[in-house]
Amino acid sequence: MIDFFYQILWTLDATLRVATPLILCAMAGIFSERSGIVDISLEGKLLSGAFVAAAIAAVTGSAWLGLFGAIGASVLMSLLHGFATITHRGDQVVSGLAINILASGLTVILGIALFKRGGQTPTLASDERFRPQELWFVDLMDNIPILGPIYRELISGHSLLVYVALLCVPLASFILYRSRFGLRLRAVGEVPIAVDSAGVSVTWLRYRALIVGGVFCGIAGAYLSISHGANFVREMSAGKGYIALAAVIFGNWRPVRAFMACLMFGFLDAITSRLQGVDLPLIGEIPAQLMLALPYILTILLLSGFIGRPSPPAAIGKPYIK
Repeated sequence: MIDFFYQILWTLDATLRVATPLILCAMAGIFSERSGIVDISLEGKLLSGAFVAAAIAAVTGSAWLGLFGAIGASVLMSLLHGFATITHRGDQVVSGLAINILASGLTVILGIALFKRGGQTPTLASDERFRPQELWFVDLMDNIPILGPIYRELISGHSLLVYVALLCVPLASFILYRSRFGLRLRAVGEVPIAVDSAGVSVTWLRYRALIVGGVFCGIAGAYLSISHGANFVREMSAGKGYIALAAVIFGNWRPVRAFMACLMFGFLDAITSRLQGVDLPLIGEIPAQLMLALPYILTILLLSGFIGRPSPPAAIGKPYIK
């Protein structure tokens, strides 16, 4: 019974770690798409942030500089997406895919040119990364049955960026539903002409939404390469941007629901390694390939509209012509 309890704790702990980049990218997608901009480029921004974070941390030895560099690179990609879709009213899906392709190729080329490691960056030392942090009173809580192990194994022991991701969910909800900027942002994604008639710039609002999304994606990228991992590996985002977009749709463009969807994807990923080679009653051994493919299969189903009927912002994907 005790072993089963710890197995659950370790699985939930892994779920939180795996879901962190999904949560941050999902919050980015909510801000972008609530403003009326389709943001398939989450994958490219995540990958760009991961490369820049690892590259700067490897050169300077500072994880914080790597984090700020990742945010800057991701915001730059967001501005590029905005330049193509807001300023020049280009197709938002095509622009997003172009940014993903650009990031995929550019990170490998720069990695080879700078470090000559086949597109990878050097492995970072412990003090060059965001390492797990033990919270206060862990030893004191150990004396409390059940709550002690939960506090030590599940709540404590995470990287700073994991806690940042968790804080971003209520922060995103507050901004969207309790601030003037959030009210205007939601309005510009529904009826942009009404916002324009009120004297508020639709263009500037949408650019600001993309910049906020770029900040979130930059933090997610830094988490991948200098917190959860110890270097950048080519294509290390592994479709997490698309999974986060599916979580946004599944969560109906609401932060808390999208957060729950990210946890679901993270849980599927976390139990993959634990169920490999395990014989389940009445089922038998589940193929490892099926478990690895489950998050991506679910992503396809969500994006195809097979699970529920999403209600996107009315003006999403439509360039605004004054």
